[in-house]
Amino acid sequence: MITRFRFLHAADIHLDSPLHGLSRYEGLPVEEIRSATRTAFDNLVQFAINEAVDFVLIAGDLFDGDWRDMGTGLYFARAMGLLDQKRIPAFIIAGNHDAASVISRTIPWPKNVRLFGSRRPETYRLPDLGVAIHGQSFSTPAVTDNLVTAYPAADAHSFNIGVLHTALAGRPGHADYAPCSLDDLRGKHYRYWALGHVHEFEIVNADPYVVFPGNLQGRTIRETGAKGAVIVTVVDQEVTAVDRIELDVIRWVRLEVDCSGARSVEVAGRIHAELARAHGINGSGRPLVARVILTGETSDAGALSNRAASLRDDVRAIATAISPDLFVEKVLVTVSEPTRSEPAIGGDLSTLIDEVTADPELAKALATDLERFMLTANTTLGDPEEGELRFYAAQGDWTAVLSTASAALRSRLTPEV
Repeated sequence: MITRFRFLHAADIHLDSPLHGLSRYEGLPVEEIRSATRTAFDNLVQFAINEAVDFVLIAGDLFDGDWRDMGTGLYFARAMGLLDQKRIPAFIIAGNHDAASVISRTIPWPKNVRLFGSRRPETYRLPDLGVAIHGQSFSTPAVTDNLVTAYPAADAHSFNIGVLHTALAGRPGHADYAPCSLDDLRGKHYRYWALGHVHEFEIVNADPYVVFPGNLQGRTIRETGAKGAVIVTVVDQEVTAVDRIELDVIRWVRLEVDCSGARSVEVAGRIHAELARAHGINGSGRPLVARVILTGETSDAGALSNRAASLRDDVRAIATAISPDLFVEKVLVTVSEPTRSEPAIGGDLSTLIDEVTADPELAKALATDLERFMLTANTTLGDPEEGELRFYAAQGDWTAVLSTASAALRSRLTPEV
């Protein structure tokens, strides 16, 4: 007799993740973004019910840290109750954000929820499906041991699944928690490894399947593109399909606008074209939140840098004209001036500006003189973001600060043509 079952694999949901700094960017759908993690999780639960999956796996970081109040836990319990009514069990491990030592509040979960312990690997079995699910939660936020070595050997005559929160041998932008190798995973002879921690979708290996579903909902500009989970189909103990499903409700995108050779008055047209293109290829219909980055070499680099604040308002107006579901999170001006054969302003003054920009002693003096100011500014305004002068200063890149300031100075001193 042919056996067939399907399960959902999700991870890195970060329910009720606090989104810092959004209030600084006027015009963003702040409330919609704040509720996005719950709405995406609602989509996951509804998909599981609609597709009548046999079980759900959540490979860590269901929560984003200790709950601010009981609302987060009660919301999750209600969502799991909906699955319980359909007799769909959920198997969950805790990751670095919701480790056993982090979540201090508890509520009774519905009986369909199985949370793996953190002291040692545990195994849950579904005899009717011939499935054995092995996993271990994080006990602390920073687990640096290879947890895989203690996972049990595969159950004979079962479809074995390993659930693990890990960066494997390392992934850019992710801490190396629970490090392990692909050979470590293969050595357990499981048929599927349900991983979490890495926020990008990736099928690392197909024999056995080793899969990162990515996070369920992008929360900042660092988490761009489609987000969701995977649905896995198994027939006679063989994985026959691993399909990605998109469950997010709002998307982030980085748009680079090439301003090479453009005068300041021409840049708006190029921005409009790039925003319209992004909106046009967004077949999902979900709202887009864009970071617009101006790049390239232009003689008006200084003028563009000089009016960065008003430019942001202009770009938002362009986006609104294209679609009410197109938002601009930020505009970064990273354009540079082309190399000049002759200075556009007085030779002595131009040379002086160039020398100041490249003066290491001046950069060092700036770092010393502004140290206390930068500490106060960062404490008051929050962490700086890429592209801000505070960002370069915080990185200790005072040459970039001087370069940006000199470009603005040139724009004020260069006569209009």
